[in-house]
Amino acid sequence: MADNSTLVSETGRSLLADSSVLDSKIIETSKENVFPGSVLDVEEEMPQIETRVVLVQEAGKHEELLKALEEIKVPYIKTDTLEELGDSDSPEFETIFVVSDFQDSIFSNLCKADCRVIGPPLVLHCAQKGEPLPFSCRPLYCASMLNLVLCFTGFRKKDELVRLVTLVHHMGGIIRRDFSSKVTHLVANSTHGDKFRIAVSLGTPILKAEWIYKAWEKRNEIDLCAADDDFRNQFKVPPFQDCMLSFLGFSDDEKANMEEMTEMQGGHYLPVGDERCTHLVVEESTVKDLPFEPLKKLYVVKQEWFWGSIQMDARAGESMYLFEKSESPGLKKSVSLLSLSTPNSNRKRRRLKETLAQLTRETDMSPFPPRKRPSAEHSLSIGSLLDISNTPESSTTSGETPKSCARPSKNSTPLPLKQSARWQVAKELYQTESNYVDILTTIIQLFQVPLEKEGQLGGPILAQEEIKTIFGSIPDILDVHTKIKEDLEDLMMNWTESKSIGDIILKYSKDLLKTYPPFVNFFEMSKETITRCEKQKPRFHAFLKINQAKPECGRQSLAELLIRPVQRLPSVALLLNDIKKHTAEENPDKVTLERAIESLKEVMTHINEDKRKTEAQRQFFDVVYEVDGCPANLLSSHRSLVQRLETVALGDDLCDRGEQVTLFLFNDCLEIARKRHKVIGVFKSPHGHTRPPASLKHVVLMPLSQIKKVLDIRETEDCHKAFALVVRPPTELNNKLLSFQMTTEEPPKEDWLKMLCRHVANTICKADAENLIYTADPDSVEVNTKDMDSTLSRASRAIKKTSKKVTRAFSFSKTPKRALRRALMSHSATEGRSPSSANESYIGSRLTSTSSLAGIPSPSLVNLPSIFEKRSHTLSRSTTHLI
Repeated sequence: MADNSTLVSETGRSLLADSSVLDSKIIETSKENVFPGSVLDVEEEMPQIETRVVLVQEAGKHEELLKALEEIKVPYIKTDTLEELGDSDSPEFETIFVVSDFQDSIFSNLCKADCRVIGPPLVLHCAQKGEPLPFSCRPLYCASMLNLVLCFTGFRKKDELVRLVTLVHHMGGIIRRDFSSKVTHLVANSTHGDKFRIAVSLGTPILKAEWIYKAWEKRNEIDLCAADDDFRNQFKVPPFQDCMLSFLGFSDDEKANMEEMTEMQGGHYLPVGDERCTHLVVEESTVKDLPFEPLKKLYVVKQEWFWGSIQMDARAGESMYLFEKSESPGLKKSVSLLSLSTPNSNRKRRRLKETLAQLTRETDMSPFPPRKRPSAEHSLSIGSLLDISNTPESSTTSGETPKSCARPSKNSTPLPLKQSARWQVAKELYQTESNYVDILTTIIQLFQVPLEKEGQLGGPILAQEEIKTIFGSIPDILDVHTKIKEDLEDLMMNWTESKSIGDIILKYSKDLLKTYPPFVNFFEMSKETITRCEKQKPRFHAFLKINQAKPECGRQSLAELLIRPVQRLPSVALLLNDIKKHTAEENPDKVTLERAIESLKEVMTHINEDKRKTEAQRQFFDVVYEVDGCPANLLSSHRSLVQRLETVALGDDLCDRGEQVTLFLFNDCLEIARKRHKVIGVFKSPHGHTRPPASLKHVVLMPLSQIKKVLDIRETEDCHKAFALVVRPPTELNNKLLSFQMTTEEPPKEDWLKMLCRHVANTICKADAENLIYTADPDSVEVNTKDMDSTLSRASRAIKKTSKKVTRAFSFSKTPKRALRRALMSHSATEGRSPSSANESYIGSRLTSTSSLAGIPSPSLVNLPSIFEKRSHTLSRSTTHLI
């Protein structure tokens, strides 16, 4: 144990000696002590050494610590000074000292005496895990960094390094001088050096020194693990730490975005030409030469280095992304001459001429601008279609060809120079299909596969749920269209006018019907997910920027590429119509093409209908989430949301007069909800997405069959945009009047009432929906909207709500009826009255209060049948409805 003090207190060199070597020796020594018979072939038994814990000073006053020692069944003693203990180096005991403070004099004396010292959190940790106390020659305070292997780089101050290493040892960590694959974390004070580069390539977390200091600050938290992502990610070294960046060749918007990202990722930006700049990021497509001679210390890199560093959450190596000047014209000319002097150059030149001639006669069908590296697997060149010498033998000599082209064709015949219009449109169908397959392949290979790849540097860029939402059934769509493309390719290679194009579409119509609806229905959700993740996750934003700049993407964004499946089926239908126009009547494919077009229309109709149902379901769930206390029976497969209307209540039946009420009209019911006075909490899904709290409160879910009449209240000076519903709930004997005022311009009141009556008529199986609408004067139903927006009205409503709260606070409604009756009976008995008289008095008082309430006029409780009588007499009020 004599080396321990040297490691803790001596110079940095001895300090950074591989502590893992010492730890392995300690483990071997402990194994020899635990299993002496397996190491030393000695028959006689070794004497048992008992472990004894000494609680020094404050540690002895720790009640939880005493309970923990009792749980792991370790004897302990308490002491205030080491002199009281006497000789601790006894052969009968293995003494372990528990010290609360690793900085006082007692701790220093114990370390000089080579004693085993641990902290209280370590004892509590072992008791929680049910493990014995670990053996360590170093002082061990807690287990926050247990089993972590750390390496340091970029530290120049020896005192700081000694302090950090000591704290790591106190928390159970292991230090290694040289970086290797066994290192779990790199603590860096600089982004330069070999250790940093190796850590980036291996995906090892690179952290600041504050990570160690913060872990030591929380050393008394037993459950803290310094390697947890939530804790560790706070101290990651940002990609652009110690970097000064300048940007050349970008637009103002792009430059502003990149400068903002630079500061977010720990760097700083400077104007171009500043000598303090460490990196010059260049847009290689617009900048051909630098406006100045760069310094030797300046890295001139492509923009891919910038976005790549953000994507993998660490500074990428500059050597792979260095900007190179464009080649001189002389060099290009020599290269081109050299390429034309190779064998078979005559055949290549002839094929190039034929291809160029064909391209001048036809429209360019490429989905992207010309690419540097066209794929040979997913495209068939025009030259190969027109070249009559394109046999398997000649194909192998001229280079790689598609697999389908390499197969010998049984019916291959030379194509005449001039083809029919039907062939021209069929070729266009094949070319667009081939380009479409290329696009789908690009989406999967360039975007989906890298996002789903395990072991990404810096961790997963997106969650699996987000990836599934973005790409949906794209792989299934690609499989179907790859087969369609192969069949079209065989048809074009063995072309005759009698070949059936419609059969190919009919062959895969069921597959199209199966794969397209899931993607098209959730395309808007896919775009929303891309937009949200791009804003919230800088690594995903960088990932999209990198791939968008690649020639395979044609500088199109992921959202622009994903819209192609939505557009493909209508495009195929138009091309089939063109082929049908150029097909002779006697050709059997004429009828087949009509069937194929009809099948595509059925697929698109099914997609639209399925999309409508999906949107209706989303609207359903939006209502459920927005309305607090919404009944579960609102959700039904046959029910659909027709219209939402914002209103103000003009009566007191459903809620207070003047309160904001929202009406949700469904095809068979009406959901009525009021605005919540107080919003409580926020809903959070298991995936971490927050949902806004419910803004409405459920009032009543009313079947449309309960609506007997719909009143269109005439427009007057005192009444605007008002209407009323005559309803009869099943528990009521008389009708009720529910009056509202519309607060929005759309829909117009006339359209809303007609829509409502039409669905009421459908529910009660009546054809005359117009007979449900009646026109009424505001005075006849005692409805007015004059005071709805006045300050006095709003103040009175606020006072009314406050009085209701006070009334509820002092109400006896919460008292059980039996207890209340018993209290009244006992009260009457004390006054010398019988219980029966008291009960009669109680009932009489209730009747009296009810009759008094009946005398209060209510604008919403009227004798409704009199409204529809054509006699010109005054409406009489009826109080019997209340009794």
